Amino acid sequence: MNRKFIFLALIFISTVLFLSPLLYSAQNKKSEVLVITVNGVINPVASEYIGKSIKKASEMNAEALIIELDTPGGLDTSMRSIVKDIIGSSVPVVVYVSPSGARAASAGVFITMAAHVAAMSPGTNIGAAHPVAMGGKMDKVIAEKATNDAAAYIKSIAESRGRNVKWAEDAVRKSVSVTETEALKNNIIDLIAKDINTLLSEIDGKKTTTAYGDKTLKTAGAKIIRHEMSFRHKILNLISDPNVAYILMMLGFYGLFFELTNPGAIFPGVIGGICLVLAFYSFQTLPVNYAGLLLIIIGLILFILEVKVTSYGMLTIGGIVSMVLGSLMLFESPLPFLKLSLSVIIPAAIVTALFFVLTFRLAYKAYKRKPVTGAEGMIGLEGVAKTDITPGGGMVVVHGEFWSAYSDDVIHKEERVVVEDVKGLRVKVKKSN
Repeated sequence: MNRKFIFLALIFISTVLFLSPLLYSAQNKKSEVLVITVNGVINPVASEYIGKSIKKASEMNAEALIIELDTPGGLDTSMRSIVKDIIGSSVPVVVYVSPSGARAASAGVFITMAAHVAAMSPGTNIGAAHPVAMGGKMDKVIAEKATNDAAAYIKSIAESRGRNVKWAEDAVRKSVSVTETEALKNNIIDLIAKDINTLLSEIDGKKTTTAYGDKTLKTAGAKIIRHEMSFRHKILNLISDPNVAYILMMLGFYGLFFELTNPGAIFPGVIGGICLVLAFYSFQTLPVNYAGLLLIIIGLILFILEVKVTSYGMLTIGGIVSMVLGSLMLFESPLPFLKLSLSVIIPAAIVTALFFVLTFRLAYKAYKRKPVTGAEGMIGLEGVAKTDITPGGGMVVVHGEFWSAYSDDVIHKEERVVVEDVKGLRVKVKKSN
């Protein structure tokens, strides 16, 4: 009995000694917060990045996910996807409009309002969430519907988070915008923090309600883990810029043109195809006006015709005008970050004009140049008759080679001749003038 008791006691003591460090470590483990930075337009790339970050924060059981936000706005569909991810998150999401000089405009207002904790850095602003058509102006009925829909959406978000519903509606209907101090005073945000460490200290002990229940934040002294965009996301985000998309499209046209004019080159065709695919990916996130795209294509056709038609430069001028107008119309949006820059359009039009005119002129000259090899290269060459040449035959020396020859007229030996035609291994000649 004593042996059994001693054996059980040893097992108990061993278990305690083994588990104690683990329990101590778990109790004293430093809490972690995941921090990401969203700087730029809210697009499908930003939506995917935030969605994956929320999932990662949940998997690592982070205390919170902090989104450092600076955005002029973006796509409605991407914004709604982000809001749904935030609302459905098991980890509290803190939206921090930062650094100083940053803004949460348009779609950024909805995202900030949806956060479990909304904070701003000194010198920032939030507001101006009136919906804008990505492809140009909306008629009165459509504009009213879009505004009512956006207003109802942001009101429901503000109500669920206990924030200023009246201001949220005014941000949509009246495009109002406020500073960080006004936002705090009007219950639009929860606090103002000068940096991440201050933010973590300020929200420590704050109670939040996630989709999985209530949670009290323990962020004081928490370990900050930054989650950067993947290389894939960075590339996709870069090409979503309208200027980059435009350059990719033009490079795609150049590459395919080179491949068509030089079959078998392969490299230009591959690069051109890749650039066009990337450009078309960008176009799905941008307000493309296909009339503008058609004008660009017409401009390219005019550049090509300039080589074939004597227009004294009129076709080139027309091509440049068509391309510039098409480029200006390509992305039709009142939002400045969705428009092409003139510093990109003008050089692109001039370079394209020079490229096509010079390239086609060289190709056309090469096409018209007299062949110097083969049967065609023989025509027009001079030689010497080595025998009398009649319609029945004779021999000539052309280009240092003996040829069987014939002629419509009789040509005497040692007379100079010119090749008129080549038929198989016989040449037709005539007297040289």
